[in-house]
Amino acid sequence: MAAGLRLGPLLRYVDGVTGDSATIWIEADRPCTAEVRCASGAGGSTRTFQIAGHHYALIPVTGLAPGKTTAYEVRLDGRSVWPLPDSPHPPSTLRVPAPGDGVTAAFGSCRWAAKPARGHDPVGPDALDTLATHLSSDEGAERPDVLLLLGDQVYADETSAATRRWLAARRDLRDPPGPEVGDYEEYTRLYDESWKDSEVRWLLSTVPSCMIFDDHDVIDDWNTSAAWLRRMRATPWWGERVLSGLMSYWVYQHLGNLSPAELAADPLYAEVCAAPDGTEALRRFAAEAVADPARVRWSYRRDFGRTRLLMVDTRAARVLREDGRAMQDEAEAAWVRDQALADRGSYDHLLVGTSLPWLLPPLLHDAETWSAALCRGERGGPGGRWARLAEGLRQRADLEHWAAFPSSFEALTRLLAEAGSGPGAPATVSVLSGDVHHAYVAEPRWPDGGPEARVTQLTCSPLHNAVPRVVRLSFRFGWSRLGRLLGRALTTHARAPHAPVTWRRTGGPWFGNQLMTLTLRGRTAHLTLFLARRGGRLVSVDERTLSGPEG
Repeated sequence: MAAGLRLGPLLRYVDGVTGDSATIWIEADRPCTAEVRCASGAGGSTRTFQIAGHHYALIPVTGLAPGKTTAYEVRLDGRSVWPLPDSPHPPSTLRVPAPGDGVTAAFGSCRWAAKPARGHDPVGPDALDTLATHLSSDEGAERPDVLLLLGDQVYADETSAATRRWLAARRDLRDPPGPEVGDYEEYTRLYDESWKDSEVRWLLSTVPSCMIFDDHDVIDDWNTSAAWLRRMRATPWWGERVLSGLMSYWVYQHLGNLSPAELAADPLYAEVCAAPDGTEALRRFAAEAVADPARVRWSYRRDFGRTRLLMVDTRAARVLREDGRAMQDEAEAAWVRDQALADRGSYDHLLVGTSLPWLLPPLLHDAETWSAALCRGERGGPGGRWARLAEGLRQRADLEHWAAFPSSFEALTRLLAEAGSGPGAPATVSVLSGDVHHAYVAEPRWPDGGPEARVTQLTCSPLHNAVPRVVRLSFRFGWSRLGRLLGRALTTHARAPHAPVTWRRTGGPWFGNQLMTLTLRGRTAHLTLFLARRGGRLVSVDERTLSGPEG
């Protein structure tokens, strides 16, 4: 039987420096040779590799002409499998930038991919679906140069009715983890549900994407605290869940983030590709990542001409000891710092992608600082009544953003100021985040005047998820003057120091399914927020120009 295309293609890495290569990810239904052929004559091929009975390929494409757009097809064992017959969408295309090109990045997070029942979507139109419909129906529409997906690409702990029925056919849902996913095969179901959607499948085939996980890719509140982790490790199902989560993330998301050179230097990728079955090698790697997170780096850097992107892991690399809590271990933090400051003057814009916002509504920031101080034992000592109260609240209220790791918040604040200061400083430094189910623009103010670059917190979520009314009200209150005063009282009670910067909200809050685009040309950055509306419409609700030195 001929090989078929099970999932994909996803256009992943596109070379923004030399401008002549790309990678395209696919999943086939059996072992085969996967090939990409471009109308321009460029192309490439590779054999699939096997993980847990599934067959994947990351196809290298070379010979691309900078600045040119070319249609492509995917062939398995010589047979064309993409574009799909009778597809309503335009041909999938591939474009690598030319020297001097700017970049338009579209970004957001939190996409619950369940299909609506009987045509009614209870959480409203999907922003990625809507973007795909907009681009597919208008040949003149400007496509983003890259799509930055900032976490919660799948929801392992909040499955759809269709997935629950599929799970029930496999196992008894009365046994843990119940209707949540439990192993690698069940994770593949989530990616099928998320990426087989016709519109999103086409979008991901023609717009390059960069991804990073957040908590729901594994489980809600993943690595909130040492107490949380002890509780999870005591369950009979957590070990397989986290292993499978990291294994599937490596296959479906992480590999495509890497350049061809990084792939060539990756010993695990070489081992998996060379083996008849790479499952045990990948499982061993995931087990090492769980046991010693410092051994694995999920963060990565991408340069798009004169724009630098640092995508930062804020989940797996955490240090959870109460006497040394950190968002990242020392080696990871040093790597982020080195990448942010390397070759200063060679980039005009620095983008820091972190699923969790650096700057939160002030009340929420101060509540997290208060909780961290009490859990550390600032009142009543470690393990005392206040510490137990604060730990319970931390887990129930999701108090686990940068503010919940005060030393890491301060270190990131210093790094952003340093990156934006002095000779060779970029025009803008933008922190791109999601997670909190509303969108806003916040701008910091340093007591000493701060960096020359324009520094902003750009937060955008969800792409497709519910935002209950009580959540909306709480976030609005968190930005209010009364909320600020209450937050200040909390930090005083905890004897916690105030943040090294103040900040104000300069846009939002906006609620609904939405995405932001950031267009970077020369030393100017232009931001647009789009809300998804029914009928496949993207409505611009805010536009602004971010300027810095000479911008």
